[in-house]
Amino acid sequence: MIPLFLLEDLADPLPAVGTPVRLDGEEGRHAALVRRIRPGEMILIGDGRGRAVAGEVDEVSQTVLTMTVVEQHIAERPRRRYIAVQALPKGDRGELAVEMMTEVGVAEIIPWQARRSVVRWSGERAQKALTRWRSTAREAAKQSRRLLVPAVREPVDTDDLVQALGSVDCALILHEEATEPLARVELPPQGTVMIVIGPEGGITPAEIDELVVAGGRPVLISDGVLRTSTAGVVALATLMSR
Repeated sequence: MIPLFLLEDLADPLPAVGTPVRLDGEEGRHAALVRRIRPGEMILIGDGRGRAVAGEVDEVSQTVLTMTVVEQHIAERPRRRYIAVQALPKGDRGELAVEMMTEVGVAEIIPWQARRSVVRWSGERAQKALTRWRSTAREAAKQSRRLLVPAVREPVDTDDLVQALGSVDCALILHEEATEPLARVELPPQGTVMIVIGPEGGITPAEIDELVVAGGRPVLISDGVLRTSTAGVVALATLMSR
């Protein structure tokens, strides 16, 4: 499998076939010292926004790698764009959720400070946690060779989320008391689908009411109660398989 490395300032338009591309900085160091990429190997260099070039490595030093482009790649934009609103979970379950949802192809992740979230993001702690989520999304995209790295937005509270529901084409609220199965939900042929994933303590009845009034639809994804860290990836896989 050809490894993927990210270079945010990859030239626009993409470097032509036969053009040299230089990978330096942290990614260059990782490629040379951690992945031990050597001359003659094929690699992908992407910008995280859907564009990449593939090529053969020519030179490697401790922190810099140079390759010659042999192919250009542009990711196909899906008809439906999925946004996951992930309630803040305890421990490292947030990073686990971000990792798995990135692997299956989520386009955007919004951390949600739900009213029953045990974890509270504020001040320096919030910035550190947000940095971890973004780093996790980036690494998961590289591991799964996804040319589009999902955007991890600033955290929202329930009032913010209610407002955000008006900007999407379809909003689905994962809820254990819902009666409509997720697998049978009619999806728009194209557009943005938002999936709302509650915290360990569940979404409060008041939150459900507010989200429904704003256009959200409660849906059931299982005959059991899934962890908040796994519910999102199960829902995404269910919808994308259709």
